Amino acid sequence: MVNGVIARAPFLWPLLRSPIRRFFDQRADGWDQRTGAGSVDHLAALATATASISPSIAPERALDLGTGTGEAALFLAREYPRASVRGVDISTEMVRAARDKVGLDPEGRIAFKVADAADLPYPDRHFDLVTQVNMPPFFAETARVLSPGGHVIVVASLGSSTPFFTAPGVLERGFRRHGLEPVGDGSAGAGTYFIARAGRG
Repeated sequence: MVNGVIARAPFLWPLLRSPIRRFFDQRADGWDQRTGAGSVDHLAALATATASISPSIAPERALDLGTGTGEAALFLAREYPRASVRGVDISTEMVRAARDKVGLDPEGRIAFKVADAADLPYPDRHFDLVTQVNMPPFFAETARVLSPGGHVIVVASLGSSTPFFTAPGVLERGFRRHGLEPVGDGSAGAGTYFIARAGRG
C-alpha cells in the first residue's frame, strides 16, 4: 500500500512520513539479525545489478536511499573502492546503527545521514549511481540528484514477496516520466532488480 501511494500519489507522503519513521526507529535494534540484511542472499540482486553495469561505469559518487543499517552502502563502497558513498534514511536509529559499522572513516569516503528521500539534501545531478533496496520509489528526487548518464538500481531482496515491492511496470513508467530510460531488469537468488539510466543531455 505504501509503495502504491508513493509511486502514484507522492503528495500523500507527508501523511505517512512520521508513522514510517517511528516504525523503523522502533525496529532498528537487531534489524540485521531478524532480516538477514548484509547476507549474500539479501544483497544478491544488488550484486548482480552492479555487475551488469560494471565495468562500463566507475561512479565517483554513489547514494543509497533508505540505507537502513547501511549494508547496501557498505557493499557499494567495497564494489567501487574509489567512490564516495552516501547513505540516507528517514530513521535516526537506523542511521545510528549504520554509523556504528563505519566508525572513524579517516578518508570520509562513506557517510550516513538522516534524510527524507522525498527531499534530499544534495544538489542537482550530483550522483553517478543511486541505489535503493526494499523501499518505495521516489522518482522525482532520484531523477533530480542523478547525473547525466547516471544509473539507478531498484532492488527487492525477496522479489514480489518483499514488503516494499514495486512492480517493474510501475518503475518503468515512473522513471520514464522523469527522463530516465530502463536499461535492464532481472533476478538473483530470491531477489529482483530494475535498472534505469538518465539521459546525457
